[in-house]
Amino acid sequence: MAKDIEISHKKVEFDQDGFMLRPELWDDEVAKAIARADGIEEMGEKHWAIVRFIRQYWEKQDLAPPVRRLCKAGGVTVREVFQLFPLGPARGACRIAGLPKPDGCV
Repeated sequence: MAKDIEISHKKVEFDQDGFMLRPELWDDEVAKAIARADGIEEMGEKHWAIVRFIRQYWEKQDLAPPVRRLCKAGGVTVREVFQLFPLGPARGACRIAGLPKPDGCV
């Protein structure tokens, strides 16, 4: 799980489950740091497409997108989401997108 980090002169803090406490501090550098902490060394096009969709959906809806909508928007299957984000859509992709812990995430 991501520990508190300092990037570009800002301190990014995480809860006990590794989700950002202040999602407004999120940017690409923060996303890359969280991804590296999760074992994703390089964020590819599909990673970014999914992360950006999650982020935009959350900013409009104030919640994480359903997995099926995420797959449709990203042009990927559920299996591919787990291949891209080994910790899954919530613990992996949503954390990298800087969301607070989604409801129902255990």
